[in-house]
Amino acid sequence: MCAAHPVLLVIAGPAGSGKSTLCDRLVQERREFSRVVTTTTRSPRVGEINGEHYHFFSPAEFQERIKQGHFLEWALVHGDHEDRLYGTLKSSVLTPLASGRDLVMSIDVQGVESLRKVSRDDAGLRRALTTIFIVVDHARLEARMRARDKDHEEEIARRIATAEAELREAPKFDFTIASHTREADFAALEIILEKARALSLVRA
Repeated sequence: MCAAHPVLLVIAGPAGSGKSTLCDRLVQERREFSRVVTTTTRSPRVGEINGEHYHFFSPAEFQERIKQGHFLEWALVHGDHEDRLYGTLKSSVLTPLASGRDLVMSIDVQGVESLRKVSRDDAGLRRALTTIFIVVDHARLEARMRARDKDHEEEIARRIATAEAELREAPKFDFTIASHTREADFAALEIILEKARALSLVRA
C-alpha cells in the first residue's frame, strides 16, 4: 500500500558512494517504488535500454525540451572527452506522484538544489520531496574507486576533489547516511523512508 501522500526520495553523494545501488535495491524490495528515469545526451553503454536506464536524447532534442520547459532540472556536465547534458523531465516525476506512486532517484547536488527551488512553488512536489546525502570518508571513498579498477590516477584525483566539494553540501539535505556496508546503508535508508512518510503527511 502507498502512503496517503507519495514520497520522492532523492539520493545524492560522491561517485562510489553507492547511491545507485541503494536506489536499485529499494525498487526491488519495495513494490510501491519506481525509479525515476533521468535524461542524458551521452550515448548508451552496452546493455543500457532507452527509457529504462536513461532517456537518451540527441543534443538538439534536449535543447528543444529545455526551451519548451519540459525539465524540472538539467545541467551541463563537463567530462574528460565531451560535455554532456543531464536532466529530469517533469513527466518522469510529477505524473507518477500525481497518481500516488512512490519514487526514488539519484542526481548530483546541483540537481537537488534545482528540485528544492521548483518545490517552493509546487505543493505536491514539496510534500513528497525528501533529500538524502550519502557521506563517505576520504579513505573509504578512495578505496572504493580503486576497487572498481576503471579509472586512471588523474580521474580518481578529479573525482575525489569533486567529492570533497559535494560533501560540503551535505548539511543542506534533510537526512544523511554515513556509509559503511551495503546492508547498513540500506537499513539506514529504510529508517529514513519511514520518517519521510511521516513528513509527507504534515507538510503543507
